Amino acid sequence: MLYNNNLHDVYLALGTNLGDKKQNIQAAIEQIELRIGKVIALSSLYETKPVGFDSQNTFLNAACHVSTKLHPLEILECTQVIERELGRKSKSVNQAYSDRTIDIDLLLFDNEIIEYPHLVIPHPHMHERDFVLAPLAEIAPDVYHPTLKRSISELRNKLNN
Repeated sequence: MLYNNNLHDVYLALGTNLGDKKQNIQAAIEQIELRIGKVIALSSLYETKPVGFDSQNTFLNAACHVSTKLHPLEILECTQVIERELGRKSKSVNQAYSDRTIDIDLLLFDNEIIEYPHLVIPHPHMHERDFVLAPLAEIAPDVYHPTLKRSISELRNKLNN
């Protein structure tokens, strides 16, 4: 796939359940603006319970729409650097979920379907997670999921019914 200098619409999910959670999200957004592109829209913060593991710590989740010239793999590299710089520890060997200072997931890149060994877009589990769909539906209700052929708001409604 060839990427030129055109601007691309990218949607990211952010989550945190350690430390000053609001500050973690704010710091991530600032770094996204510096490294990836202009943040066009930012959702409200959603407090959620951990999914996939037990923790005393609730999460704050958000989603953002970014306009960027970067290639998806460059975006992934940037998000991983931001996570490390904001204190995210590497995932365990068994890939179990755990508490984290920040997690940034690349959900959508334009209307494309992309598969690399370590990056799949659209995010393969986004339609199963209300903590992703709720903030995303706030800022992009009419954006279509390119493989499921439904809008984000339709996916959220289906998940909650």
